[in-house]
Amino acid sequence: MLKSCCIYSTGVLCILFLIAGISLVMSHIFSNIVYSRIKSEVVLKNGTDAFAAWENPPPPVYMQFYFFNLTNPTEVLAGQKPAVVELGPYTYREYRPMENVNFLENGTEVEAVNPKTYVFEPSMSKGTEQDLIRTVNIPAMIVMEKVKDIPFVSGMVANYMKGEDIGLFTTIPVGDLLWGYDDKLLEMVKKIETSIDPVFGLFHKMNGTNDGEYVFNTGSQNYQNFAKVESWKGQSSLNFWTSDQCNMINGTNGASFHPIITKSETLYMFSSDLCRSLYATYEKEVWVKNLPAYRFVPPYEVFANRTINPANAGFCVPAGNCLGSGLLNVSPCKQGAPIIMSSPHFYQADDKFVDDVIGMKPRKEYHETAIDINPLTGVVVRAAKRLQVNVLVEKIEVFSQTGDVRTLVFPVMYLNESVVIDDESVKKLLTVVVAADVVINIPFMIIGVGIILGIVFMALMCKHRRPESSPAEREPLLKP
Repeated sequence: MLKSCCIYSTGVLCILFLIAGISLVMSHIFSNIVYSRIKSEVVLKNGTDAFAAWENPPPPVYMQFYFFNLTNPTEVLAGQKPAVVELGPYTYREYRPMENVNFLENGTEVEAVNPKTYVFEPSMSKGTEQDLIRTVNIPAMIVMEKVKDIPFVSGMVANYMKGEDIGLFTTIPVGDLLWGYDDKLLEMVKKIETSIDPVFGLFHKMNGTNDGEYVFNTGSQNYQNFAKVESWKGQSSLNFWTSDQCNMINGTNGASFHPIITKSETLYMFSSDLCRSLYATYEKEVWVKNLPAYRFVPPYEVFANRTINPANAGFCVPAGNCLGSGLLNVSPCKQGAPIIMSSPHFYQADDKFVDDVIGMKPRKEYHETAIDINPLTGVVVRAAKRLQVNVLVEKIEVFSQTGDVRTLVFPVMYLNESVVIDDESVKKLLTVVVAADVVINIPFMIIGVGIILGIVFMALMCKHRRPESSPAEREPLLKP
């Protein structure tokens, strides 16, 4: 009797454990407990790990610059395709702390500036800052474009360029091309237009400086608004583009994201480099230093032309002047300079732009922007922002310096701004992820115990129901 009671008690416990486990799975109680804890801690406020990492990011950020060295300038002026050779990387360690942090609106918003400082890393570079790069003379191109329709001024500039032997192409050291050099043509123009800066560099005044004041949402009222950019330079929208939608400031600055990210989400980011907002969608699951992550990438439609993505019509400047898929004319926010942004090697751009320049070899693994995010915490565990700087080059009749050059988008250089989570942060994040997994999987552990009890119950039942043999049946068939 006692034996049967134990057997049936095992069966009852099996059923109870299974019911309890399945009920807990269906009700999401444990996952909700974890998510609530994560949401309460991922907030921009003093004392949280999220605020400390936002204010002073621990993982090292590296900026790599690759330049396209022109090998056939004479042929290009005669109307042939430019041929370029990629040089680099020239690598810099990037420091980007948040400064002048000030909380607003009862802690729902925080304002700050984000200065960036770059320090050259010779051991991670293929060359020095003194390496010479032959490329398009951007200051000359800017000046020629600005004065080409002003007869007297254009003639004066053309004569000055001839006298000083200033052409469409120039040879400049890497460090000067990046951070700035005194340009003779700009110095001459400054005598006429005093507001002109005679120093030119692709990143002039961008080393040790910030790109303007930001106001971020702290995420205290809604976790999905964590680190969202509420305004930039005192404005909640832009004025560079020709539609309200294109002028919207959406998402974070790309360095932080809200926790509890799903694969179906679209992540928005605002980039001051591109003077616009963009978005990324889920691509695949990846692992970074034993941490699970979701990879998000900007889809083709982000930079597609208005025929493919009508929402991009507002990025055509002047209105209706569209360049094609994969390109963005940023001249409205670059003081009118004919600067065009794209992905490196015109990745995902129209084939025309790749075919126009000999040496373009777009490859997804090297030229795509990608962000790997831990979905539980929203922490960026690996990222690579890749952008290319191009200049619109064309023949200008009043300037013989342009020869018979083709009208084309000339690649100058591209950058790869990358980060991988540091080992100390990995330890902290692994602790959170493992603890969360244990708590979330408690219902499945209960179900597992129920299944084990079920197996034990069936084994006991089979043994209990087996009829016992009589003494006569246990006697051997043949006796000696």
